[in-house]
Amino acid sequence: MIRVVIQHEAIDPAAAFAAITATGVGGIATFTGVVRADDGVGTLELEHYPGATEAALQRLAEEAVERWGLAAASVVHRVGVMQPGDLVVFVGTAATHRTAALDSCAFLIDRLKTDAPFWKRETRGDESRWVEPRDGDSIAAARWHKP
Repeated sequence: MIRVVIQHEAIDPAAAFAAITATGVGGIATFTGVVRADDGVGTLELEHYPGATEAALQRLAEEAVERWGLAAASVVHRVGVMQPGDLVVFVGTAATHRTAALDSCAFLIDRLKTDAPFWKRETRGDESRWVEPRDGDSIAAARWHKP
């Protein structure tokens, strides 16, 4: 089971988790990203390119399923304007064993940060700025490229 969703609505982590655990396998891994309140961030706005973003996430999920033999992979990503504390992303994987679940979950979050077409804008007080990709994101994603 592969599930990729891009939505404006709040993410329901219990529902997302239930979809992954319904597979009945023993290894479940999840990552939930939250809008940070550090450095005075007032809002975070995410834009995406409809169709292209879903396709990019679908390809990543398919790669994870194939590479780790997963029973399920789920990516639920929010777009639009969010406040500190709002959930931005849920990634979940289900595998027979924990190592495959954990590694594939890390792969998905690392690679979606660099491979999915999202654009972020932060508002701090009266200022708004586009957020540039971080070097650390590229380094994290690079570890998953096959030789």
